[in-house]
Amino acid sequence: MGKDVIIACDFPSAVETLDFLSLFKGKKPFVKIGMELYYAEGPQIVRAIKEAGHKIFLDLKLHDIPNTVKRAMAVLSRLDVDICNLHAAGGSAMMSAALEGLTRGDGSRPLLIGVTQLTSTDEKTMNNELLIPGKVEDAVMSYARLASESGLDGVVCSPLEAGKVHSVCREGFLTVTPGVRFDDSEKGDQARVTTPARAKELGSDYIVVGRPITSSPDPVAAYERCIKDFVTEE
Repeated sequence: MGKDVIIACDFPSAVETLDFLSLFKGKKPFVKIGMELYYAEGPQIVRAIKEAGHKIFLDLKLHDIPNTVKRAMAVLSRLDVDICNLHAAGGSAMMSAALEGLTRGDGSRPLLIGVTQLTSTDEKTMNNELLIPGKVEDAVMSYARLASESGLDGVVCSPLEAGKVHSVCREGFLTVTPGVRFDDSEKGDQARVTTPARAKELGSDYIVVGRPITSSPDPVAAYERCIKDFVTEE
């Protein structure tokens, strides 16, 4: 599977999102729809972006009892998105139930990936507030192994952890990595970040890029810069 750049369309309305995507004339970038946009507009925005020809990562990070997650995934599966996610911290029973709910009658389903530790979480926060001891990387690997053993297709992690995830999980297990910034971009609220070029070196399969593209004076140029640094073969 080839590498790709996913644009995080973290806008508060369908109008702003579709206006933004209209800038990409002749291009159909992979799009992430997160909580803000989905909660504002509901499933119709997913259908509209899908009908426009974009691949979609629906980033709702489900985390609940297994039966609730199974039933929710069955609903989301009907939206025909390409990637869904949940929190790997929900455990193996929840992840197995999610896969069951996500799988359609014909056996097809979107890719399902598990969130390990958010890229805004540093070691101090994880140890003192989440009460998870040790290093962030060790927690990420534990969640990644659990997700892999539970049948998920990959995990969300920092690019800094992508290579090690590939080393401890089964072949073909995907890493979807937010926390990507250009050298000349602000880090924002991300703690574990790197550049598109470095994410490529570290083994990320997909990078998720938001504000460096969406807040750029020229979003198309910023997107093309990401493609050049992350996807284009040298």
